Amino acid sequence: MLDVCLLGTAGMMPLPNRWLTSCLFRFNGEGLLVDCGEGTQVALREAGFSPNPISIICITHYHADHISGLPGLLLSMGNSDRVEPITIVGPKGLEKVVNSLRVIAPELPFEIKFHEITEADERFELLGYHIHAFRVNHNVLCYGYTIDIPRKGRFDVEAAKSLGLPVTLWNPLQKGKTVEHEGKTYTPEMVMGDARKGIKVTYCTDTRPTKSLVEAAANSDLLICEGMYAEEDKLAKAKQNKHMTFYEAAQVAKDANVNELWLTHFSPSMTGHKRYMKAVCDIFPQAKLGEDGKFLELDFAEE
Repeated sequence: MLDVCLLGTAGMMPLPNRWLTSCLFRFNGEGLLVDCGEGTQVALREAGFSPNPISIICITHYHADHISGLPGLLLSMGNSDRVEPITIVGPKGLEKVVNSLRVIAPELPFEIKFHEITEADERFELLGYHIHAFRVNHNVLCYGYTIDIPRKGRFDVEAAKSLGLPVTLWNPLQKGKTVEHEGKTYTPEMVMGDARKGIKVTYCTDTRPTKSLVEAAANSDLLICEGMYAEEDKLAKAKQNKHMTFYEAAQVAKDANVNELWLTHFSPSMTGHKRYMKAVCDIFPQAKLGEDGKFLELDFAEE
């Protein structure tokens, strides 16, 4: 089961009813935060969450509205007696940027581990999260992230019995371990069925529509995607500033065949967001307007 909570949906500057960009994921007791705009720790509290279980922070890029809340968040974690390490993921220059921000939060009782993304497309695993970082098209180096929670195949009891494996060895095999029994080696593939459909969420802000985004988001259960502008006369500005409109995000969701789209990262100049949604849903009917605190619990599909 994967929990998803949009914490902040504003772009460029916070507004009275919108915090700056951030999104929280929770899986098996471990929290993963994507971006940490100003006010993120307040948004966490307003949504009913504590920062302490957050063990991974993924930064899309180094514009202030995506990272300026980081030193305060780290300081709050330190003041809450956290001692477990935290891993921060981000584009080239990550350690320099974070350490510069930490001038105002220098003493922390936990280790910070850095995972700097150096390629246009990288996949790695942290604490059960399978993370795919993919480069997008903004006016600075910027990445989107896909969060995958894979699901193993079913354990084949009859296959285990036919191999003469005692019940005490079933659990290690289910957990992916190779075992020895009576001089023979047994691997999980011998008793496990094909992998089943897992959970997939893609998060992307600050970009023009790109092939990399469509491919990374393919068949996601949820796509959280920027919609900086919705007004008809703002397409040229979106192209100039390397952002997306509501309608371009809807087309990405359609092309990627996702189950649901949440729009986020709204321009502070835009008002009356809801009045644009009919046209958005004409392109992609499962589109929804993002709101601070918007929450979704995703479970594995029933079979």
